[in-house]
This record gives sequence, C-alpha cells and structure tokens, in this order.
Amino acid sequence: MQRAPKEDRIRRVPYGHEELEFMLQPWFDVDVVESGTMASVADLASAARAALRRPSGSPSLAQLAREAVAVRPGATAVIAVTDLTRDCPDDVLVPPLLDELNAGGIADDRVMVIVAVGLHRATTDAEKREKLGGVVHRVRVVDSNGRDPSQWADLGPIPPYGVPGSTQRIVKDADVVVATGIVEPHQYAGYSGGRKTVAIGCCGEPVITATHGMRFLEDPGVRLAKIEGNPFHETITEIARRAGLRFCLNVVTDDAGRVVAVAAGAPDDVLRELVAVAARLYTRPIAKQYDIVIAGVGKPKDANLYQASRAATYLRFAPTPVVREGGAIIIAAQLDEGAGDGAGERRFLAALERAESPAAVIDAARQHFEGGEQRAVMLALTLEHCLVIVAASEAPEVVRLAKLRAAVDVEEALDIAYEHIGRPTRASVLLVPHALHTLPVVQPPVVG
Repeated sequence: MQRAPKEDRIRRVPYGHEELEFMLQPWFDVDVVESGTMASVADLASAARAALRRPSGSPSLAQLAREAVAVRPGATAVIAVTDLTRDCPDDVLVPPLLDELNAGGIADDRVMVIVAVGLHRATTDAEKREKLGGVVHRVRVVDSNGRDPSQWADLGPIPPYGVPGSTQRIVKDADVVVATGIVEPHQYAGYSGGRKTVAIGCCGEPVITATHGMRFLEDPGVRLAKIEGNPFHETITEIARRAGLRFCLNVVTDDAGRVVAVAAGAPDDVLRELVAVAARLYTRPIAKQYDIVIAGVGKPKDANLYQASRAATYLRFAPTPVVREGGAIIIAAQLDEGAGDGAGERRFLAALERAESPAAVIDAARQHFEGGEQRAVMLALTLEHCLVIVAASEAPEVVRLAKLRAAVDVEEALDIAYEHIGRPTRASVLLVPHALHTLPVVQPPVVG
C-alpha cells in the first residue's frame, strides 16, 4: 500500500478564533464537506440600507413608525438583537434601523435595544459595546430576563400544543417591534432568524420549557432545516406575532462568517427569502455515512459545551445520521466558559452529570423537564447512537461530567475513535469544518 505524503494528511479545523492543525494516519480515508460558496456582501451597511428601502411584504420601517406616531405621538420602539452566541453583525444592522425609526418620528430616546439572551447568561457592558458598537451610546440597551415573571407579558396559549406564551413586557408595550437575526439551520426551529430572536430570546422561562420539552423533541416535524409542518416553527412564529413583531432585518452568513444575503421586511417574508438562500448554501450531498466525523465549531459557539455540543447533535439528527451507528463524532472546541454560565447551561450539565446513563437522561426528561435540559436530551440521544469526543478543550473535567470523552488534541481523539470502532484496516472519516452551518445529506443510491 502506497502512503500519501505527510503534507496530504494534514488538516485544519476552526478552534476559537484560530485553527487547530492535525495529522491523519494513513489508515483513514478522508473526505471534506463544506458549505457552498456565494459572493459576499461587499458593503454590509449599504446593503442593509438598500434592503430597508425595498422591504419584502411590508411598508418601510419608517412608515410603520409614522403610523405608530399618528396613533400615539409618544410612540416607542424596541429592537431585539441576538445574544453573544450568535455571530450576527448587529453593530452594522442596528444603526440603519434606528435611522429608519427616526425618519418615521420615533427619536432615539424612545427606542430601546433588547439583547435576547433567553436563559443564557446576561451580557456585560463591555460585551454590549462589542456586540453593538456605538449603538450603546445612542440608545438604552438592556438584556431580556427569562427568569423574572414580573417582567413578562402574557400572550395566552399558543397553538398547536398550547404553549403558555409570554414575552418581555417592554416588548409587548412597544408600538413598533423589530428584530435582527441570522438565518441558519436550527435543531428545532428548522432555521433560526428574527422571529426566534423575539419568541425565544425575549420570552419567559415557561415558553422555553414547553417548546424545548419532549413533546416537541419527539415530534417528527421538529427537525433541522425543516420549516413546513414544524410545530416548533409554528409556535414561535405565533409568539413573535402576538409579541408585536412587525419587521425584521436578517442576514445569511457563509462558513467564514461573511454576510452573503440581507433581507428586510415582514418576518414571514424575510424568513422565506433567506431560507431559500440558506438551503442552497448549507445543504451539501454526501454519498454515505461515515465511521468517524470531525466537527469544527469556532467562536462564538465553541465558548461553552452547551453551544458546541450542537455540532454532534446536528450531525446525528441530519435527515440521515452523518455518522453510522456505533461510530464516533469528534468536536474540536475551546470551551473557555466550560459548560456555560447561564441557567440553561447549568441545567444542561446537571442533567447529564446526575444521570447514570444517556437513557436515564431521556427518561428523567419525560418525568420532569426544565429549559436548558433539551441540550442534555439531544446529546443523550446522540450518545445512544455513537461515541462523542471533545478535543483540545480547556475544560476536560466538564466534558467528562457530561459523559463525553475528552482528548488533549484531535490526534488523540482520532486514536480513541479508531479504537472504539474496532481498528479496521480502513476507516472512513468526514471532516466538517463548520458543522453548525454545513448540513451533509446522505443521498439515496441510484437504482437502475
């Protein structure tokens, strides 16, 4: 057998803000799958303003502001933005939204920006400045609070499963509600985007508990990259509508984080337009399942295990599992925040730590469930299918508490995975450098 030159066996995977380099042994047959390519937006600020001038399915934001002021001269507006776990360029998107509101008669002192943290940790003042730039000096910026019922407005039961709807009172009381977001594959919503920024990021905890509970997780319509017939999508769309969301400015980004599409307008129209772009960009055909899959994450998602673990569950719950049953998934993740500091992240780790087995995690969730534990359930379901190894993390003890294997680097993780699958003569490996964007879809064999 002729071995490939050493340099042909060297690969790289995102890690924090940098990359990790590793070498594959000659018994690994390696394929690489990445998202498609599209021309990036050269000037995002100009593109955002252009999108605002021709909104989809909606009057301009300035016109919505004028209509609100005509009804109530002291009309107010709220702009909901993504939290730190989403790499949305809100520092560029929010200023033109403010300008539109100003043009419609709502001054900066009657606009509030709310960082939609859900059950994640609160953001510091420095993080708000990093996220929003000069916006923090222009308008008031606050975090949502999913733990304090005194800050919620009741939205009534939400079909189809009767979720107890709520949103932040400051959102419901605003005359104009706007949201930013990135449209990308999402485990439950099918695709994320503006309506999720409001419906989940700005809700009260009972919404997260209900929508992320077993009734939704076990519904066959709740799937990655699926919108039609998805009750999670239907629920959050209705929550956002009742919360008052009228207008979105959303983007699609490529594997390098560059914006490739921008759309503004009515939430449903913006979502449809950008899902079409995202599906073309992210969905990639593969010919088979693999013995081992190496998943890259990178910042901001690899800051903690709660977020980075999505790489494993996305690969497991693709339309066909990307890794074969009994195989292994390797996640390269920095985990400088450990499991994560928010209430949801703490519950995620506790649910995994206290259970005797992955099956016990799932059984416990069927008996009692709190928001954040859905990540533990999805990871447990993945562990029932394959081994999960986290490589090169700064928190190996957290990895072990979560019932995952910890490896000092990708090479050691590959050794562990190779041993796990029985040390075959040849082993198939798929490298997915951007596993939270790229959606590998196993193609059915051609018959005839």
